Amino acid sequence: MVQAYILIQTEVGSASRVAEQIRDIAGVTQADDVTGPYDVIVQGQAESVDQLGQMVVAKVQAVPGITRTLTCPVVHLS
Repeated sequence: MVQAYILIQTEVGSASRVAEQIRDIAGVTQADDVTGPYDVIVQGQAESVDQLGQMVVAKVQAVPGITRTLTCPVVHLS
């Protein structure tokens, strides 16, 4: 299982709507609107890096109002 944080910038005033729509995407475990340089932070998971990439590109980035994403895969350094 591959897990990642997806940091999202949105159009002004659309963060809450974007987070709400992203919560319905398969593989998304949490989506919260936040303050700071990013507007929404998403936790997601998939069976492989390829499936994670497909989720981000085909589903997350397709949500209206998103201007930029940054995907940060989780690593376990122990």
